[in-house]
Amino acid sequence: MNRGRKATLIILILGLAVLAAAFVCLFVGSSHMTLSECVNALFGKGSAAQVRIIRNIRIPRVLAALIAGAGLAVSGLIMQTCLNNPMASPATLGVSNAAVFGANLSIIAFAGGFLSTGHNVNNYMTGVNPYATSLCAFLFAGASILLILGLCRIRSFDPGAVVLAGIAIGSVWTAATTILQFYATDVGLSAAVIWSFGDLGRATYKTDLIMSVTVAAGIVFFSLMRWRYNALLSGDSAAKSMGVQVARLRFFSMFAASLITAVCVSFLGIIGFVGIICPHVVKRLMGQDHRVSLPASALAGSLLLVLSDTLSRSLGNGSALPVGAITSMLGAPFFLALIFSRKGGRR
Repeated sequence: MNRGRKATLIILILGLAVLAAAFVCLFVGSSHMTLSECVNALFGKGSAAQVRIIRNIRIPRVLAALIAGAGLAVSGLIMQTCLNNPMASPATLGVSNAAVFGANLSIIAFAGGFLSTGHNVNNYMTGVNPYATSLCAFLFAGASILLILGLCRIRSFDPGAVVLAGIAIGSVWTAATTILQFYATDVGLSAAVIWSFGDLGRATYKTDLIMSVTVAAGIVFFSLMRWRYNALLSGDSAAKSMGVQVARLRFFSMFAASLITAVCVSFLGIIGFVGIICPHVVKRLMGQDHRVSLPASALAGSLLLVLSDTLSRSLGNGSALPVGAITSMLGAPFFLALIFSRKGGRR
């Protein structure tokens, strides 16, 4: 079987697996509805409660898993290519750390007004604005992106400088978050910590629409640049000889990948390892040609996050576990196995 036919077959299998996993995930939950009740509720039949569960909770949740999984995986692939670093991921630039600080600031100081309402949880419930939290998280993540990319302009976007700047700025955001939580009340601290859990349960049709527009625009941009990424795999000198403006390509690609991450994290919280695992698996199966690795990574990311969400709701015993914990629990040993399975101990 030639390489093109193999790639097409893998993408087709991944697409069918995503559809099957999404269908199964739609019918798994804590409400103990039977399969026939779920199908009836999907078509507007059955009780009003069952229809609300399927249409207002489970469908937005599955859509969020599909969209965010694709976005995080593609972002990881592009970052690994641009930085020439197999360990690069959406967390490389400290985007997640900045988003966590923004959300903590909103929850502790602004959205819930904890600095004045103290330990009264009822005041929190009446004063909190979930969109204010997401907006604040996104603004700080965006500011962190611009700061890091601006600093790296000094070094002409040397990949090592980008990674080190991301680690340094991310540490600053983490320290600021720790200080903020130290002065928070117990209610504010609990709400802030819960937000940081990767949770698809907070997804709505509105947030899904915002994420889908951002992710789709990013994937279209990456697809248009796919031959430039292939040239970049041969090194900066070779890419420049082919007419690629390497510094500009890195700037806009890193910005677009980080923007996708910022939007997903601001709505769903921290979801780790999707941006590392999926691109690695795809590149091992299909090679590094971005004409096939881009769509395959998007499908692999969607599949991983949908399966993780299904598992989180199956193990929750009446409530869904944080999907971010599931992806990390599955991703860490899988990634270690991927590293140590390389033949001859090649790096």
